[in-house]
Amino acid sequence: MDLGFFTMPIHPLGKDWRTSLHEDRAAFLLADELGFTEAYVGEHTSDAAENITHCISFIAWIAAATKQIRLGTGTVNIPNTHPAAVAGQVAMLDHMLDGRFIFGISPGGLATDAEAFGSLNADRPAMFLEGINHILKIWESEAPYNIKGQFWNITTETQMLPEIGQGIMTKPLQRPHPPIVVTAVAPFSKGVTEAAARGWDPISANFLLRTWVKTHWPKYVEGCDRAGRPADPANWRVARSVFVADDMNTARDYVFGTDSPYRFYYSQLLTKMKKHGRANLFKHDQTMHDDDVTLDMVMDECVTWGTPDKVADDILALRDEVGDFGTLLVAGKDWADVALSRRSMVLLAEQTMPAVNATLPPKVAPAMVAE
Repeated sequence: MDLGFFTMPIHPLGKDWRTSLHEDRAAFLLADELGFTEAYVGEHTSDAAENITHCISFIAWIAAATKQIRLGTGTVNIPNTHPAAVAGQVAMLDHMLDGRFIFGISPGGLATDAEAFGSLNADRPAMFLEGINHILKIWESEAPYNIKGQFWNITTETQMLPEIGQGIMTKPLQRPHPPIVVTAVAPFSKGVTEAAARGWDPISANFLLRTWVKTHWPKYVEGCDRAGRPADPANWRVARSVFVADDMNTARDYVFGTDSPYRFYYSQLLTKMKKHGRANLFKHDQTMHDDDVTLDMVMDECVTWGTPDKVADDILALRDEVGDFGTLLVAGKDWADVALSRRSMVLLAEQTMPAVNATLPPKVAPAMVAE
């Protein structure tokens, strides 16, 4: 099992923005040093707590400081920007990273972002599909472009000067395009099936109950079957909130204490989900009233914590429950205590994951095809 990192950190409202941005950057650089295989960062424009406003810009900021880790958008919220802008920015970023880029995409889930961009009452799933189709069309086509849609039309026909390069859009380094991943939030997500059918792979969100995470694999298999591609568990990424400490008391206090960044994170999420009618994500019993879904219930279900050995056992138990998956993505939190936050990542990489992988069967290399 590989170890990765996924963050849309939720920071205290009074925290200096520069401090939180530099701590978020430090988490990515530490993940690179520790051998994490990949790391993703999300974006929201209208949230003072979730205050990384543009994931492509953030990755560009840290790209040259990383050496081996693959960096991904987690996610570009396609309806919130013009597909031609995304196509150009992603293509450049893929070159900046020498092909270490993963393209995470979604329709975006923050209601105030949709309101700010004027798409609150629009068909955002349709905008998402048109947007990604336009992006892929740009990358597979040669200029001049004439791409028509319901929401965007993209052309360089009338102003093109091919002899000097004007009107030509650049393509990513990875061809035909960087790997594409989608974040799955809904139980029994139909989006996972549609993504798999197009050759894309899923990330199961870190704020889902395990019972709902488990529903994503069959939907992935369904999409792979439709496309005639193998459904490889190595391509399934599962995000979870994890905290590791040298002793149980420290771990318990940091996760469940009054000032815990984990408590703050899930308090924010629970408030948003209840406000927007999505508290079902935290319910085993869908008949439960939203008011009966408590923060303590959510914390108990969604946070994996303890010593390196305990967390290793819990990760293996998660795998037994939801099925085999290729990468555990540790969800980033505010570094309320910098030393403990860094120590958690170190312990996870150097003690917990080696213990996990010592228990799992070895990876089987793909069979070579004789020429």
